[in-house]
Amino acid sequence: MTTTPAHEQTRIPTRVLVQTAARVCEEKKGQNTRILELDPVDSGLSDFFLVTSASNDRQAVAIADEIELRLKREFGAYANSVEGRRQGEWILLDYVDFVVHVFLEERRAFYDIERLRKSARPLTPGEFDAELKSALAAKTRAARQKQDMAAKATPSKAAAARKAAAKTKPSVRKATKTTARRASARKTRAKKSARRLR
Repeated sequence: MTTTPAHEQTRIPTRVLVQTAARVCEEKKGQNTRILELDPVDSGLSDFFLVTSASNDRQAVAIADEIELRLKREFGAYANSVEGRRQGEWILLDYVDFVVHVFLEERRAFYDIERLRKSARPLTPGEFDAELKSALAAKTRAARQKQDMAAKATPSKAAAARKAAAKTKPSVRKATKTTARRASARKTRAKKSARRLR
């Protein structure tokens, strides 16, 4: 089995991985799927918990397998640790920045992770998607404004040349033109005299 170095996994935003895993839970008919955004002060281990329920152990294993497969195929992300696959009552997939918990309904009610993590902000996959889209839109707007400000701050070369020409005094412009004409006339005379000497 090949492993992906940890520094390659960090390039993919954690939110995108969580979103994909939540989508898999919904596709595989996981029930009551919740994303818990953990408080950074409270949990130094991971940023998110993805919690879903299955009606039987086969469904729980199928959900966990599909999450692993999809994240590996689409992003090259491998679970750091997988626990509980044999029993299928509580399967834990640890991706370091987020942890997936696939429970049987009875086990989820018994352990009640949502209650244990009171400081976590619970989100449904739909709310999580909407939040991700709005954050992306805000980031895009900020980048465009920054680009517009940079374009306004640095005028084009043609505009700069026009401004410089407008600032020069007319007498200086005439003197520059006259000097250029004289230099051109000298070159022409030099060429004619060189032809005569041949």
